Amino acid sequence: MARKYDGALKNKEITKLKLLDAVGQIIRSDGYSGLKLVKIEKIAGVNRKLIYDYFGTVNNLIETYVKTKDYWVIFAAEAERLVREKSGDFGKKDSQNQLLDYFDYFNANVDMQQFVLWQVSENSPVISEVCEEREEIGSILFKLADYNFKDTDVDLRATVALLIGGIYFLVLHAKKANSLFCEIDVSSQEGITRIKNVIFRVIDDTYNHAGKQKKPIK
Repeated sequence: MARKYDGALKNKEITKLKLLDAVGQIIRSDGYSGLKLVKIEKIAGVNRKLIYDYFGTVNNLIETYVKTKDYWVIFAAEAERLVREKSGDFGKKDSQNQLLDYFDYFNANVDMQQFVLWQVSENSPVISEVCEEREEIGSILFKLADYNFKDTDVDLRATVALLIGGIYFLVLHAKKANSLFCEIDVSSQEGITRIKNVIFRVIDDTYNHAGKQKKPIK
C-alpha cells in the first residue's frame, strides 16, 4: 500500500513539474500572452484536468511558476536571515550588493524580463499577487536600512525605485530594441560595467549624504 501511495505522489510531482516546465517554455518563446490552456496542455503532454487537480486554476499554475523565478520572492528566506543577523547593521555595502546582484539576475533571467513586460502591459491577479509579495519583502529590507536615514531628508525608497526602474528599462531596451541608450550599449560588458558603477555610486552618495546630516553622538 505504501509503495502505491509513494508512486502516486511521485507521479503527481512529475506531472506538476511538466506543467511548470511547459509554462516556462511558453513564456520564453511567446511571452505571457502565449499562456493559453490548450498550449500548456499540449506542451506538458498531460490532461488539462490535472492542472485544476494540482493547482486549482491556470492562474495558480502561472503564479507558482513565476514565484520560482522572481528574484524578490526567492529572496524571502534570505530576507528573514538578514532580519536575524543584520538588524541595526544593514549598511551601505549591503544595499549596494543587493542592487548589483539584482541587476545581474534580471539581466540574465528571461523569465523575469518577460514578467516585467507583462506587469507593465496589463492587469492580472497573478501580477497583483506577486507584486504584493515583492513589496512585503522589500519592506523588510527597507526597515533594515532605515536606521541609516533617521532624522535626514534622504528618501531611500524613492532612490531605490528609480534605480530598479532604470534597471528594468535599460535591460529590456538592450534585449528588445538592440540599440544604444544615451550612447551606452547595455548589451556589452563595458556598458554593463558602466551602469553598475553608477548604481554603486548613487547608493554611496545616498548613504554619505544621510551621514552628513546625522547629529553627532555626544
